[in-house]
Amino acid sequence: MNPINTRSKSNPVVVSEMLTVIGVVTVLVVMVIPLPTMLLDFLLALNITLSITILLIAMYTLKPLDFSIFPSLLLVMTLFRLSLNVASTRLILLHGNEGVLAAGRVIKSFGSFVVGGNYVVGMIVFIILVIVNFVVITKGATRIAEVAARFTLDAMPGKQMSIDADLNAGLIDENEAKLRRAMIMREAEFNGAMDGAAKFVRGDAIAGIIITLINIIGGLIIGVLQQKMSVLDAAQNYTLLTVGDGLVSQIPALTVSTAAGIVVSRAASEDTMGSEFGKQFFGYPKAIYLAALTIFLFGLIPGMPHISFVMLSLLIAGGIYVLSRKKEALKVKEVELSKKEKVDVGPEPVEHLLLVDPLEVEVGYGLIPLVDKEQGGEFLDRVRSIRRQFALEMGLVIPPIHIRDNLQINSSGYQIVLKGVTIAHAELMVNHYLAMDPGDATRKIEGIETKEPAFNLPAVWISEAKREEAKLAGYTVVDNVTIMATHLTEVLREHAPELLGRQEVQNLLDNLSKSYPKVVEELVPNLLSLGV
Repeated sequence: MNPINTRSKSNPVVVSEMLTVIGVVTVLVVMVIPLPTMLLDFLLALNITLSITILLIAMYTLKPLDFSIFPSLLLVMTLFRLSLNVASTRLILLHGNEGVLAAGRVIKSFGSFVVGGNYVVGMIVFIILVIVNFVVITKGATRIAEVAARFTLDAMPGKQMSIDADLNAGLIDENEAKLRRAMIMREAEFNGAMDGAAKFVRGDAIAGIIITLINIIGGLIIGVLQQKMSVLDAAQNYTLLTVGDGLVSQIPALTVSTAAGIVVSRAASEDTMGSEFGKQFFGYPKAIYLAALTIFLFGLIPGMPHISFVMLSLLIAGGIYVLSRKKEALKVKEVELSKKEKVDVGPEPVEHLLLVDPLEVEVGYGLIPLVDKEQGGEFLDRVRSIRRQFALEMGLVIPPIHIRDNLQINSSGYQIVLKGVTIAHAELMVNHYLAMDPGDATRKIEGIETKEPAFNLPAVWISEAKREEAKLAGYTVVDNVTIMATHLTEVLREHAPELLGRQEVQNLLDNLSKSYPKVVEELVPNLLSLGV
C-alpha cells in the first residue's frame, strides 16, 4: 500500500506555501513588466486590504509571538508597495499627458476626491503623512524594537538557568523544559528580527519621498519638453497623479507601521487589545467623570462650540455611569449566586481522618520525577514487583503503598512510614549515581562519600559522566530508583510481622476459601482461631 502523501496539493499548508511563493515572484515581476491600469487598480486595492488586515490581526494577537511571521511579512509588504510605486511611476510618466485616468481609477480617486483635486493640498497632506509615519510611528517602533531585542538577549541566561533549576527540582519534565527553551529562542529571534524589520519601514518612507519628487520633476520635464504641454497643464496633470500615487502608497504604509508599533509594544496578555483597553480605560470611573467635567468646563469658554463640548461631556458621563451600574449589578448577582450555592450540609465528617495508611513512602519535591509515571518515573513499577516478590516468596500480601510528596522533608529525601510512624529515611542526590565497592575494585573512584541506606554499606555519589568509569573499575553502580526500591524491600522484610495482623490473616483465609472452602471451614474457627 502506498504511503499517504501528507503534502498533497489539496493540503491547506501546501496551498498557502504555493500562494506565498507566487505572490513574492509576482511582486518582483511587477517591477519589470508594464501593467494595464485595471490590473494596477486591483493590486493597489489588494495593498490597502492587506495593510488593514495586518493592522487588525496585530490588534487581536495576545502576545507578539502569536504573529511571529510579522518581520518577514513587513519585508514582503514593503517590497510590494515599492513595486507598485515603480509600476505607477511608469504609467504616470508614459501616459500622464492623457489625463487623470492615465494611472488608473484608484490613483485618480485619491488625487481628485481625497484632496479635492487640489495638488497643493495633496502635497501638504502627503508630507504630513510622511512625517507622521517616518518621524513619529516608525521612529518609536524602531526604538521599542531595539530595546526589546537588547533586554531579551540580556535576560536569556537568567531564563535558561530558571528552566534548568525547575528541571533539576522536578517541577517540570524534559519535554516542558525543551518547550520553554524553544520559546525563549523564538522570542529572542523575533525581537532581533523586528529590530531589523523596523529599518524596512524607515527606508520605505524615504523611498516614497524620493519617488514623489522624481515623478513631479520627471513629469514636468516630459510634459513640457516631450509632450509640448504648458507648464501649468503639466504641473496640473503630473502633480495630481503623483500626489494620488503618493497618498495611495503612504496610507497603507502608515497602517502597516502602526501595526508594527502595536506588535512590538504589546506585552503578553490574556485578552485582545480592545478588551484590555476597555477593562483598563473604563476601570477608573472617577478619572472619566473628571475628564467629562473638564470637557464641560471647556464648553463654557466664550467662543467655543458649546453644544459639541456639552454633548460630549454628557455622553461620556452617561456612558460611564451606565457601565458602572451594570458592573455593580453583576457583582451583586454573583454574590447572591454564591450564597445560593452554599448549602448547609451539616457538620463536616471527620471519621475518614482517623484512618491511617498501613504503608506510605513520602518523597521530597526533588524526587517527584522518580515516582511520577507521567515524568518517566519507574518507582511505581518497582513497588508492584516488590509486592509480587513478597507474595511469591513469603506468602505475604503487602498492603497498597501510598506514595505522596511531603514538603516538610528535604527536597532530595524520602521516608518510609508504617501506620503513621516513620521507620526509615534517607537522602539521595538528584542526577547522581551510587557507586559501591564490592571488595575487588581495581582503583578508587573519587566522589561524595555516603552510606548505602538499605545495608549501611560505604559508598560514593558520582556524576553520570563517571558511571562507566566506575563500572570498569569494578564498582557496583545503581540509580536512585534502585536505591529506593532496595531500601523499601529490606525495610518491609524487617517489619513483615507488623504487617500481618488479624485482618490480613482473615483476607488470606478468604482468598484460600475460594479454592479450598471445606478445609477452611473445618479448620477455622473450630480448631484454630485467628488469634493463634
